[in-house]
Amino acid sequence: MELTGADILLECLKREGVDVVFGFPGGAVIDIYDAIPRYSLRHVLVRHEQGAVHAADGYARASGKVGVALVTSGPGATNTVTGIANAYCDSIPMVVITGQVPTPLIGNDAFQEVDIVGITRPCTKHNYLVKDVDQLATVIRQAFYLARSGRPGPVLVDLPKDVVQAKTKFVYPKSVKMRSYNPTIKPNKLQLKKAVDMFLDAKRPLFYVGGGVISSNGSEELSWLARNLNIPVTATLMGLGAFPGDDPLFLGMLGMHGTYAANMGINNCDVMIAVGARFDDRVTGKLDAFAPEAKIVHVDIDPTSIRKNVRVDVPVVSDCLEALKGFKELAQARLDEKDWKKVHQPWVDQVQGWKVEHPLTYKIDPECNKDSGDGKIKPQFVVETIYELSKGDAIIATEVGQNQMWAAQFYHYNKPRTLLTSGGLGTMGYGFPAAIGAQLAFPDKLVVDIAGDGSIQMNIQELITAVCNDLPVKIVILNNTYLGMVRQWQELFYARNYCATCMDAQPDFVALAKAYGAEGYRITEPEDVKPVLQEAFALPKACIIDVRVTKEENVYPMVPAGASLTEMLLV
Repeated sequence: MELTGADILLECLKREGVDVVFGFPGGAVIDIYDAIPRYSLRHVLVRHEQGAVHAADGYARASGKVGVALVTSGPGATNTVTGIANAYCDSIPMVVITGQVPTPLIGNDAFQEVDIVGITRPCTKHNYLVKDVDQLATVIRQAFYLARSGRPGPVLVDLPKDVVQAKTKFVYPKSVKMRSYNPTIKPNKLQLKKAVDMFLDAKRPLFYVGGGVISSNGSEELSWLARNLNIPVTATLMGLGAFPGDDPLFLGMLGMHGTYAANMGINNCDVMIAVGARFDDRVTGKLDAFAPEAKIVHVDIDPTSIRKNVRVDVPVVSDCLEALKGFKELAQARLDEKDWKKVHQPWVDQVQGWKVEHPLTYKIDPECNKDSGDGKIKPQFVVETIYELSKGDAIIATEVGQNQMWAAQFYHYNKPRTLLTSGGLGTMGYGFPAAIGAQLAFPDKLVVDIAGDGSIQMNIQELITAVCNDLPVKIVILNNTYLGMVRQWQELFYARNYCATCMDAQPDFVALAKAYGAEGYRITEPEDVKPVLQEAFALPKACIIDVRVTKEENVYPMVPAGASLTEMLLV
């Protein structure tokens, strides 16, 4: 029996286990939308294509599955580019399907024609323009394989309208063979042994972990190694949740807004075991002063990431889970050799001392009051209260800026896939649609988007998506009427020249929530934070909680751009 391209696409999605697609229709994909009701596939109609891709991204991060977005050609396709680049920077598995004008019209400046394959080439793991319906099933099979295997990432499939309408016999490939694509999954045993010998011989070893540990499901092995060998752990923003945030061995996040203990640990360790992290500039600060005393083991499935930014003494090209399993096996064989807890205890005592010396904290300013136009509520206190009420069991999405850093610092992520945040690209407007995706993956979980008053306005239109789909996502706005992080830089490094960062003119967020059919709350007093959040979290519908926080609060610690990690500005 022959099927149309539209039916072939949907049959392929079914074979790949896809249960939800985030999308927005248009002329080039109208045949696909005509076919959707024939399949047991949930389609979530967003209000902007950027929202569709971020929602697919959030769904993928929370569930570990491949996120899927479907949009039309031209502006529908170009509106996905930010979301695709965002997923590419953070290695998130995603398949984005775009409509295209009929193949005879490609290159003729047809209505809503754009070269989306060319546009997205630098920010996709791979992309396809399908010109023959006979190739469609194979392409979709390859797209999902590429998205989820090796270093995960977004794959784009561009479908001309005549290919969608054409018919052919449906045959789904049983397996995928791509001659030029063979990611190294298993580590080299000799390199594993070198690495284990190195960090067991060390006096001051330190794990530095990133999102690769989470995407490979390597948290259990990491925890075994850290606890049995008594090795402290620090994480990148993307790595939060890979190791329990409330474990005494956890030092918190490192880097520009990292903790004092984590940054001092990096500066003083003698062996660093970097797993699934890429040494980006927000982590390293001044490169030639980064980890000056350390030999470095670097585990990454992408060989081009190794030695890209820092020298590495033992490279291990491998899936992070496989490498951690290998480390564990070798370490287990040497557990009786020494009392490793005792061996590393002086180092653990030193890093614990740094935690006590300069913990994450903030100052309560008694001069802050409503009469001066400033808020009494500290944003850090709001994040701490979200943690207290959720008992650490929520999925937290963030926007980008100060809200993101406070969410990273003051909420303890004890499990993987509980923090959804735009790490590499720093995309304002990411958090709320990502939270929608996570809520669809976990309908019974508390999902909270911690937002700023600037960033939430970039994709606020998706509130109706949440309401229409009965998704009880909570948006907590840390409202300081500023583009806070830019204002902080202007205060510290540009003599308080607050140019274009004041957001005094803003909507009534409570009224806006109600206009969309959601619930709205406003909090202006510290004593109201806990009871109002408690009420909002219990409500089975989407809510905006507008919290008026201290206007000129800064994120500390802070490493100025270009400085070393030891040159932190503290509270």
